[in-house]
Amino acid sequence: MLRFCFVLCLLCWCTLLQAGPYIEIPKLSDRVTDLTGTLTPDEKKALENKLADFEAKKGSQIAVLIVPTTQPSEIEEFGIEVADLWSLGRKGIDDGLIFIISKDDRKQRFEVGRGLSGVIPDAVAKRIIAEIITPYFQKGDFAGGINAGIDKIISLVDSEPLPAPKQKPTQNNENGFIFLLFGGLFAGSLLSSTFGRVAGGLIAGVGSGLIAYWVLGFGIGAILIGLIVFFLISSRFSGGGGGWSNGGGGYYGGGGRWGGGGSSSSWSGGGGTFDGGGASGSW
Repeated sequence: MLRFCFVLCLLCWCTLLQAGPYIEIPKLSDRVTDLTGTLTPDEKKALENKLADFEAKKGSQIAVLIVPTTQPSEIEEFGIEVADLWSLGRKGIDDGLIFIISKDDRKQRFEVGRGLSGVIPDAVAKRIIAEIITPYFQKGDFAGGINAGIDKIISLVDSEPLPAPKQKPTQNNENGFIFLLFGGLFAGSLLSSTFGRVAGGLIAGVGSGLIAYWVLGFGIGAILIGLIVFFLISSRFSGGGGGWSNGGGGYYGGGGRWGGGGSSSSWSGGGGTFDGGGASGSW
């Protein structure tokens, strides 16, 4: 009996060794995740830029994942696990899509979010794989196949009437914010010598806020500029130029976060959901 248990354990161990290492789902940080080194840095960057531009325009999130294998899982099981972990697409709109390539298994799959299942049903995803992508992959042109497939996906999603993406403040808006803020403080310092601290601060604050709204086009930033200018001019100026020097030094230290280190390049999903829709294929 002891020998039988030993042989059984040995067989199980050999089976696990033959199955190979388990591929851990990578943490989402980029639109293109290549664990095989298939794409060159330039190819990866160009594809990421394409997907980023489309997300900024349409709002939908598309990602590409290249792994050596999905074993011991089938690519369909692996795909839904990736989709659940990454949560691509906007929450409530569910307009995410993941293109998975399992290179050593010679398999590929589109994992399609719920919100895109109407414009990219399973049959359409299957045709894109078979008719557009597979011929490239069979020739060893992975970059060409991925781009051709993604271009088709983008054209389909672009035709779908989805909610417009929320506009995020750009770096230009941040620079404009800083410029208008300091401009308002400078104007307020001049006006306060003529109209007094409170009146000068009020004029400078209102003026700065109106100009910010006209130039930057977002109300919260304009209101914030106006309030900061009014508060600093009316409360910090206790005298002549010396007061400005001391007050300005304190302000500059507080505003350092606007011009600090660059924003993180990390990227994450928007909370979208998947229900297993999509298609798989091989080459």
